[in-house]
Amino acid sequence: MITTLALLTTALLFGGMVLYSFGFAAFLFTALPAETAGPTIRRAFPHFYLFVMAVAALSALLTWPHDPFSAGLLAAVALTTLPTRQILMPAINQATDTGAKARFQWLHGASVLITLTHIAITGWALVRFLSFG
Repeated sequence: MITTLALLTTALLFGGMVLYSFGFAAFLFTALPAETAGPTIRRAFPHFYLFVMAVAALSALLTWPHDPFSAGLLAAVALTTLPTRQILMPAINQATDTGAKARFQWLHGASVLITLTHIAITGWALVRFLSFG
């Protein structure tokens, strides 16, 4: 039962990150004017990061008895999301507010790279479930 819950929470984490990154965020900027989409996505990101931290931590705990290595990967996702939310996201918002376009692009690129890395790590943990069947 715990293995099933570990698999489901890891799948939820993977699917949630993919849907938010490639679905919701992209949809907002195509469906809404930029002056509405920007503030909306800014309000949504703190919740996204809380979701990632909570589900990654839960998934790590549930995965530990089954696969300690994958649990460590998932714990790393949870832990590295905290500075992304608390430091990087406010810096991105400040760059936007002050019109520092080059700084925004660099910081936003870093956040995208972090999120893509988190997705890849979570995908790797999911694939490891297959090898332990």
